Amino acid sequence: MNDKPDEVINGKAFHPSYKWQLLALLFFTFFLHQGDRAIFGVVLSSIKTDLQLTDAQLGLVGSALFFTLALLVPVAGYLGDIWSRKWIITISLMFWSGATMVTGAAKGLVSLILFRSIATAGGESFYAPSAYSLIAVFHKKTRAFALAIHQSSLYIGVITSGFLGGYIAEMWGWRSAFYVFGFAGIVLGVVLMMRLKDVPRDNSDGRGRVGLKEAFGVVLRTRTAWLLTTGFVAIVFVNNAYIVWAPNFVQQKFNLSLTVAGGYSMLYHHIAAMVGVLIGGKLSDAMVPSRRQFRLQLQTLSMLLGAPMIFLMGQSSTLVATWVTMAAMGFFRGLYEANTHASLFDVIEPRYRASAVGVMTTIGFLAGSVSPLLMGYCRKVFGEAQGLSYGFSALSIAYVLGGIAMLVALKFTFQRDYYSEAPAHQAGDSKP
Repeated sequence: MNDKPDEVINGKAFHPSYKWQLLALLFFTFFLHQGDRAIFGVVLSSIKTDLQLTDAQLGLVGSALFFTLALLVPVAGYLGDIWSRKWIITISLMFWSGATMVTGAAKGLVSLILFRSIATAGGESFYAPSAYSLIAVFHKKTRAFALAIHQSSLYIGVITSGFLGGYIAEMWGWRSAFYVFGFAGIVLGVVLMMRLKDVPRDNSDGRGRVGLKEAFGVVLRTRTAWLLTTGFVAIVFVNNAYIVWAPNFVQQKFNLSLTVAGGYSMLYHHIAAMVGVLIGGKLSDAMVPSRRQFRLQLQTLSMLLGAPMIFLMGQSSTLVATWVTMAAMGFFRGLYEANTHASLFDVIEPRYRASAVGVMTTIGFLAGSVSPLLMGYCRKVFGEAQGLSYGFSALSIAYVLGGIAMLVALKFTFQRDYYSEAPAHQAGDSKP
């Protein structure tokens, strides 16, 4: 057996299998990251009845969570470029898991916002920049595929939350669902303490630690990064509304049980998304070496084809048609999300990538934080029967706008902004 490391990263040797061990650890962490977030939508009707909340108040809880994420992610992104990514990821996991457990003890709107929206989002916000940056360091030739596998844990986490969360809520009450998922995160946090490893920072160019102004300046001057962020806004805007309101949408429209509505609204959509993300990741890694603009081409096509599926989902009159359009929307979402971060990293130098993820995530979740609230108001204005149908169909506009932004990046800015990681390129050769 050959125990020689496959490569030395910034002066530190790693076993050939470690990059996949790392991916497995982050896979399960992101599984809980998204599973914890999805529980609220699954048990929403039970919370509404138990705590006597209105639809607008429930939408506010979801929007407050995404707004808190948006405010904290820039800080998380910058810290991910200068501090230990291992400990940022581990501490954030244990913090949001503890907050998830405490959410089960919420007694009303204020405590629900405090525990569910602010505390949970406070922990979750620090995960993504460090995690994506760490995956990018270990996976160069397999980057899109590794990020796609990581992204698939989102879909599996949401599906599991849909079925398991709904089942636990029906058997033992909605509070128990938060207790179970939160406890699982605490246990995983202990595992990360022992198994997760970081990589030393690369200061071989003599530039030292990244400055705050320098990091955000690079991102803000990159036009392709802004257009990619516009596409990300569209994705997040739709996803946030879907994860909060889709279970309730099918439950009320087709008179389903909590388990069936929560489980299948997450299952078909996210299984299709997982297929899409794995196909998109593998296809991109195969095509990009000879056609570096391929990621943007795939993302543009995915958004423009996904838009009519979103519209039809809201207007479908049968349960089968609703499941089919949810799945089709999920597939195109997955194709797009396979390259969300890989495309950004194509135009951002490695030392600034966690900050870049922070900036993109902040803007995405600031804009996307309002969609659950708007969906709640749609239901209030147009009634329970049609409000969410109209709301979901209107979300298709976001995909059209996002697709246009990706097309502009593809045609006008990407070639100029592209950053090559080939060994022959030195720091001075990269874009400013």
